[in-house]
Amino acid sequence: MDSLLTDSPAGYDFSTSDNQKMIGQMAKDFAEKHIRPHVMEWDEAQHFPIELFKQLGGLGMMGVFVPEEYGGSGFGYFEYVTVIVEIAKVCGSIGLSVAAHNSLCTGHILAFGSEEQKHRWLPKLATCEWLGAWGLTEANTGSDALGMNTTAVLDGDHYIVNGSKNWITHGKSGDVAVVMVRTGEKNDSHGISALVIEKGTPGFTHGKKENKLGMRASETTELIFDNCRVPKANLLGAEGEGFKQAMKVLDGGRISIAALSLGIAKGAFTAAVAYAKERKQFGQAISNFQGISFKLADMATEIEAAELLIMQAADLKNRHLPVTKQSAMAKYFASEVAVRTATEAVQIFGGYGYTKDFPVEKYYRDAKLCTIGEGTSEIQKIVISREVLR
Repeated sequence: MDSLLTDSPAGYDFSTSDNQKMIGQMAKDFAEKHIRPHVMEWDEAQHFPIELFKQLGGLGMMGVFVPEEYGGSGFGYFEYVTVIVEIAKVCGSIGLSVAAHNSLCTGHILAFGSEEQKHRWLPKLATCEWLGAWGLTEANTGSDALGMNTTAVLDGDHYIVNGSKNWITHGKSGDVAVVMVRTGEKNDSHGISALVIEKGTPGFTHGKKENKLGMRASETTELIFDNCRVPKANLLGAEGEGFKQAMKVLDGGRISIAALSLGIAKGAFTAAVAYAKERKQFGQAISNFQGISFKLADMATEIEAAELLIMQAADLKNRHLPVTKQSAMAKYFASEVAVRTATEAVQIFGGYGYTKDFPVEKYYRDAKLCTIGEGTSEIQKIVISREVLR
């Protein structure tokens, strides 16, 4: 289901560029050849296919918006959204990991690192020689990030880091993590800083791997810091800027999760349309029944609306304009659309939709994470309402 979006009433031009077509076809071909045959195998085993991401890195899809001078592809957010959507159509887990690597870890260093730091880490991240992780959430401070307990105390030219982070994508396999730590008072937005911590640093380990409902091929673990000595040179920006940086990173990250949601919704919708045309009841295809055709009409309309919100946010991001409200709207709406679309797809498949022999039960399980990760739907509504009432 490809959109033919040209000039919208808002004045945006969302016509598909040659770069989008090229990278979209590349992502689609890769997903069909290297991901689809293994989707359920990886899901059942919770297998994280690290070598697959090395291949994606070789194709430039792990450093989509990293400038060429740092070893990346140098594309914008339209191309990035296209990559995530095409991969997530086939497997949400792989789409999630591509998104987390690109927009969170890599994106944070790109946005706030010094030139020396960018040249040090981005070439390895852009090619996926190194896999990236990003740590904000803690066990008792999910949405309440200012209450974090992980501390970093300056000792000469090193910070001593103690604490833990939860729900971290690539927490075990990641080679480098951008971690938010408390360098000041709790609940002070100027008391948080961002440190880059490399795998192998003494005192830096990972905890248990989460056994999840969906997104099971995307690795999620704890990060644990026990008197971990991190060079002061690994501080991104100035001390106390970490919370502000994280909020800006999440603005872009929400576009990623919106795109992930869109891909999952499109995958579920495509499967539902095909099944509705093939499945016969009472002597005809079930797509002929209004109860089914109206479901498909609602699904199609919501997917188009989600795509427009995402492209609007991507356009603002490309032009370096404020995107907080639009990215929150896109993430909130698209993630809820993914859940509704996957739910209706299971309903259209009936009993078969409840089995692992057909694709929609996995879309159903994967979609729910999109309403939780990188800010719950409730948090998005807080963000949107604050912007509206500002």
